[in-house]
Amino acid sequence: MANWKAGILGTGSALPDQVLTNADFERMVDTSDEWIVTRTGIRERRVAKPEEATSDYALLAGQRALERAAVDPADLDLILCATVTPDMMFPSTASLVQDRIGAKRAGAMDLSAACTGFLYAVSAAAAFVESGQCRRVLVVAADLLSRITDYTDRKTCVLFGDGAGAVVVGEVPADHGFQAFDLGSDGSGGHYLYLPAGGSRQPASEHSVGGRMHFLKMEGQETFKFAVKAMAASAERVLATAGWGRDDIDLLVPHQANIRIIEAARKRFDLPAEKVAVTIDKYGNTSASSIPIALDEAVRGGRVGPGDRVVMVGFGGGLTWGAAAVRL
Repeated sequence: MANWKAGILGTGSALPDQVLTNADFERMVDTSDEWIVTRTGIRERRVAKPEEATSDYALLAGQRALERAAVDPADLDLILCATVTPDMMFPSTASLVQDRIGAKRAGAMDLSAACTGFLYAVSAAAAFVESGQCRRVLVVAADLLSRITDYTDRKTCVLFGDGAGAVVVGEVPADHGFQAFDLGSDGSGGHYLYLPAGGSRQPASEHSVGGRMHFLKMEGQETFKFAVKAMAASAERVLATAGWGRDDIDLLVPHQANIRIIEAARKRFDLPAEKVAVTIDKYGNTSASSIPIALDEAVRGGRVGPGDRVVMVGFGGGLTWGAAAVRL
């Protein structure tokens, strides 16, 4: 067995400057700051400028991750971008980043697993590295959910924000790196969280645009129930595979969808608040990027460092779920 594993060499993130507060939403739809905070934990979120695209933030997050990993873009073998809001259907957002970042010899592709996308992409990156096919892989998760949010729908419009997070995956000593992954999907629940139009089933038309079918739709209650169960079960499976106990967790990094879901996970594993990364109050739900953004903030803030054990867990449209255990 090799004396190395795939691990995280560096982290990065990028967020828009523009802030959309709960007070802003009070002027837009029938809601209140108290209602939003009580039910979601969100106080504000970031929104990209009209002229900006997903690749702009993916590029910046990727550059920051490469800088902290001390890896030259020319040394990358592959770029994976997890997104449901690509700049366009093709070329891939990863290919746009590959060109702009100067990764001359890297392959590039997008991966779609909604809010679980980062965990799927980082699992694939680890497999590429541990198989020997790649030495260094840039994983970027980036979404501008403001582009597919219906700002007339009071139930969903307050939830989402824009942003990007990234990690560089490469070889690390065998006692560090990724120890386990758990990925799953239940496609029978796909209708609980989806974007109706814009694909081959319902191409763009006057009817689809007029019917506001290019905005995401969500059954909140069903998604909430699924999330609480799926996140806890996935985290428990990944702990068992890694051979870790709950006391071994130095930081739990959950998908930032709802503070009540995060609190349910924290209580399930009997973790103190300081061992759980929470950014939802500042950024809302930024889809696939929420986990790497929270991880990057924890690393930069000194909450975790070399040797610490981190569990990342999330859920998303598909319906999908995933978890990863990694020693930094």
